[in-house]
Formats: sequence, C-alpha cells, structure tokens
Amino acid sequence: MARTRKKLRPYERAQLWVSRVILWAIILAVLFPLFSVVASSFQKGDAFAVKRLLPDPKLFTLDNYRELFSETSRFPIWLRNTLLMGTGVGVLQVAVTLTASYAFSRLKFWGRKNGIRTLMIIQMMPSMVSLAAVQYVLFKLNLANLWGFLLSSMGASAWSIWLLKGYIDGIPRDLDEAAKVDGCSDWQVFRLIVLPLSVPMLAVLFLFSFIGVFSEYVMSSALLKNPDHWLMAQGLRSFSANAYSTAWGKLSAAVVVTAFPLAGVWMLAQNLVQAGLTRGAVKG
Repeated sequence: MARTRKKLRPYERAQLWVSRVILWAIILAVLFPLFSVVASSFQKGDAFAVKRLLPDPKLFTLDNYRELFSETSRFPIWLRNTLLMGTGVGVLQVAVTLTASYAFSRLKFWGRKNGIRTLMIIQMMPSMVSLAAVQYVLFKLNLANLWGFLLSSMGASAWSIWLLKGYIDGIPRDLDEAAKVDGCSDWQVFRLIVLPLSVPMLAVLFLFSFIGVFSEYVMSSALLKNPDHWLMAQGLRSFSANAYSTAWGKLSAAVVVTAFPLAGVWMLAQNLVQAGLTRGAVKG
C-alpha cells in the first residue's frame, strides 16, 4: 500500500523554503572563500586585486603550480618537512597522551587525584610564556632544527590527557579484572585491552596533532632559521614579501596543494574519528 504524502500547510511550506534559503546562503558563504583561493591559484598576477566576483578565463594559467615545484622553489622541501614533523609529532603525542591517560585512569599512585588538575592549571598559561626558555635551551644544545622542534612538540596537552582519560574510564573495569584473573599484568592489560579499544579516540588525537603542525608558526619561526628547515606556515608567509607586495597566485596554489595531504588523512581516518568523537562524547 502506497504511503500518502502529507500535504503541507501554507505556513509550513513557507517555513521550509525560508530554512532552505538560509541553509544555502550559509553554504555559499562558507564555500566562497574556498572557491576564491582555488580560482586565484589558476589566475595570472595578483588575482585578489581584480575587482571581479568570478575568475577571468583570459587569465587562466598553470604557471603558479609550475613555479611551486620548479628547481628554484623550496616548496617541496617545506611540504616534506611538514609531513614528516606532522607524522612524528602526532605519533609521539599520542604515545605520551595514551600512557599518561592510562596511568591517571587505572593505576594508583601518590598525586593521582590532583595531578591532572595541576596539568590543567599549567595548560591555562599561554604557550608564549615558555617560548623564550625553550628557545634558549634548544639553541644552547645546538638543536635549533627539525629535531629540536620535534622534541619541543612531543609533549601531550592536558586537554588531550583529560579527554582520553574520560574515554578510558568508560571502558569496563571488568575486562581488566578478568584479564588479571587469567594472569595478565598491567602492561598486558594496557596492550591487549585498553589500546585496541582506544584506537578511535587515538585517531582523533593524531589528526588534531597532525593538523596543528601545518598551522604552527610561532615555535617554528623561533627555532627554524634555515629556509631548508622551514615548515609550511613559514613557507606560506614567505610569499608575502612585505606589507605592499604578495604573490597571491603562488600563495593560493601552495594553499591548495597543502590541503591535499590534510584532506587525504581526514578521509582515511574519517570513520575512526567519527567513532572516537561520538563514543568520547557519551563516555566522557
């Protein structure tokens, strides 16, 4: 038996169309900057200075992308550095966060109750406060390079520890007790039970850390003085020579190319990230 469609009343139809118009307006407002960046990457000259809503087909060119990957450009080096540092920082931060969160959630030790609160208080301090001290130490140790940046970025944030601790608290302790009855140690419980069940939330933390390296500018600009060691944020800043001159075409092309690794990592981890956020919201 076919289902009869409910006929909308005039005011309901009006509300439906108004909501559609508002939704499409919001979507266009969000997508327009993205469209502008992509369009300007295929335009000659300073595309953002042209007073046109749509790109000019007569100015279409691929020169901006060719110049990015030419022999005189350091863009491939910056992209490689950022990918390596993003992966390294993500893995190290996830490892430190996981072990700390497991300790605060499952182990009993002196200071456990107030330890994470202390971390949260310390986290409230601006990161700029420690910049001078970190820079001084790394320069003294001759680590003003990518290794020094990796070392200074590997620490886990208190917010990440708090988030993952809440997730681990939601894992039934009966699993731990059953495993210990079978002779498992704390390390085996961590490796065989807690770690596999925490993979979705670990994917979320890794993604946040990975993206953070792509947008990190303050610490990298303070430590990385050699252009061959720059990360992507420093490289993109170099396209703006001064307050009056910016290579908008090359800058837009660099932004488009940089977005592909981020989109690829997001697509690969999308299911895990979605599961981690939803489960973390329920269990936290």
